[in-house]
Order: sequence, then structure tokens, then C-alpha cells
Amino acid sequence: MKKTLQLLAAAMMLLLTANVNADTIINSDLNLYNPDVRKCLLDASKIEGWELKSIYMNDDKKLVYVFSKGNDDKVYLSK
Repeated sequence: MKKTLQLLAAAMMLLLTANVNADTIINSDLNLYNPDVRKCLLDASKIEGWELKSIYMNDDKKLVYVFSKGNDDKVYLSK
């Protein structure tokens, strides 16, 4: 009985971690301070179905754009 409960608990933990993990793509090769680069990024992301979720400055004073599509996220950091 104890072994069955341990197996059940382990299976439930694996299922929970599989459902919680989302794919995050991080790109730091763009100069997001350039307005032309930002416009191209926004246009291309919109065409591909990505939704802009957030824009902010991180602790390193880099501009950050966050896009989402389903369970996936794309994060763009300025150079």
C-alpha cells in the first residue's frame, strides 16, 4: 500500500511539472532602442500570432519586450 501511494504521488508530481513548464525563448541580439527595430519586431510578432504582454526596463537598464502565444513566451532584451 505504501509503495502504491509513493508511486501515485510521484506520478502526480510529474504531471504537475509537465503542465506548469512553458517554453520561453530569450533573444538578446536586437537593439530595441532603435525605433525601426521595435516596429519590425512588433509587426513580425503580430503576423506570427504573438501578443505583446509587457515592456519594461530590467535591473541592468536594458529594454525588455515580452510576447506570449499559448503557453509559450518570447523575451527580447536590448543589446
